[in-house]
Amino acid sequence: MLFSSIPFLYRFLPVTMLVYFLIPSGWKCSIKLKNAWVMLASFFFYGWGEPRFLIIMLASITQGYVFALLIDRFSSSKRLKRLFLGLSVVISLGLLCYFKYADFFIGTVNSLTGLSIPLLRIALPIGISFFTFQILSYDIDVYRGNVKAQKSFINLAFYISMFSQLIAGPIVRYSDVEEYLDKRTHTLRDFSLGLRRFIIGLSKKMLIANIMGELVDVFKSQEEKSVLFFWIYAAAYTLHVYFDFSGYSDMAIGLGRMMGLHFCENFNYPYISRSITEFWRRWHMSLGSWFRDYVYIPLGGNRVKKPRYLFNICVVWFLTGLWHGAAWNFALWGIYYAVLLILEKLFILKLTEKSRLLSHVYLILLTLIGFVVFDSSSLLQALGSIGGMFGIGGYPAVSTEAVYYLGSYAVVFIIAIIGSTPLPARLFSRLEKSSAGAKILTALEPAGLIALLGVCTAYMVDGAFNPFLYFRF
Repeated sequence: MLFSSIPFLYRFLPVTMLVYFLIPSGWKCSIKLKNAWVMLASFFFYGWGEPRFLIIMLASITQGYVFALLIDRFSSSKRLKRLFLGLSVVISLGLLCYFKYADFFIGTVNSLTGLSIPLLRIALPIGISFFTFQILSYDIDVYRGNVKAQKSFINLAFYISMFSQLIAGPIVRYSDVEEYLDKRTHTLRDFSLGLRRFIIGLSKKMLIANIMGELVDVFKSQEEKSVLFFWIYAAAYTLHVYFDFSGYSDMAIGLGRMMGLHFCENFNYPYISRSITEFWRRWHMSLGSWFRDYVYIPLGGNRVKKPRYLFNICVVWFLTGLWHGAAWNFALWGIYYAVLLILEKLFILKLTEKSRLLSHVYLILLTLIGFVVFDSSSLLQALGSIGGMFGIGGYPAVSTEAVYYLGSYAVVFIIAIIGSTPLPARLFSRLEKSSAGAKILTALEPAGLIALLGVCTAYMVDGAFNPFLYFRF
């Protein structure tokens, strides 16, 4: 079930929220009942398309729950603690590798050896990368003593299966929501702010990401390419990815806020960055912090000799690339950023820091190239597209098609570029702080949000299937 669908927006969500708030908050067990209800609703949500995948998620949650209790129970024994954590990690990563990477490994072996081992052709459970990482971080944090093991299976299952962030993040740490599992408050302000955030995220997905995605599809379907058309495609895809994923994150954060849960932010205007290092501090922040705390720092981080330090960066980014998809273009994408980050730390930052304009152009150019690699199905396709951007391959500089589509999508491009900066948020904040602006917003904001919801609904009714890009991860 998609957030950007009629069944979710006008059936599942209203019923879920109605029952949730009908459970009286004054009861001693009201939070437990609310958690149980959201857990059941989340199971229904996850099993909507493929009920069999619900078994995988339940098995993952159960083993994470049991091993955390065992780690906590035998906390005085380092050997047993390590054993139980090791078993949990092996099971979690084993399931992830089997469903997501088995055919990738088999295909790689076949390519390298000339063998013809048949592919398993296993369907990928939606969101397995996200809920696996949440379970891993929970058990590791219990092992480290950062959190206590959750005694209630319902509370843990509520945290991991929560429909708002289950299938495309953000990757919520148990420590971030631990205080809300047994006690949280519900206010009209939280609900209204959450609803506003949800509608804004839905609008980013439906009115910008999907339209940019249409332009990407148009480019791929055209036989007549040009240098300008390659650049239009790269820009459209770069904006498509951002508004698709950040839109989902906005919706997830908004839904959590409606239920009194405060999730971490996942994006902080990454395209205003002045370096690749800064970009990755602003992009998919929950994933970046996960790899930092559970892979990079345990490897030694930057507290080791330079060769090992550079090796650690390569390992983390190779894994980051593979996390995004079981294909070599994703691994190449990860290594691409590893190389850039290493070069920045060695000397590039010293050069780009001298000019704000140069540093920003540098960031945008390398990000465009990175997302072309991300979108490619093979190394040859990636090289062909990048070559096309720089006039390699005999393409004309400009084509009639490129000029036509640039003009047709110009308004959406402008809105997307402005929307990817803090400018709209800053203008809104200034209006809120002024007495006249606050009155205007009070009068116009509800109507504006209703209008956005109406337009998004019209797109849903009239549009085709439009899954979020990160569902495949």
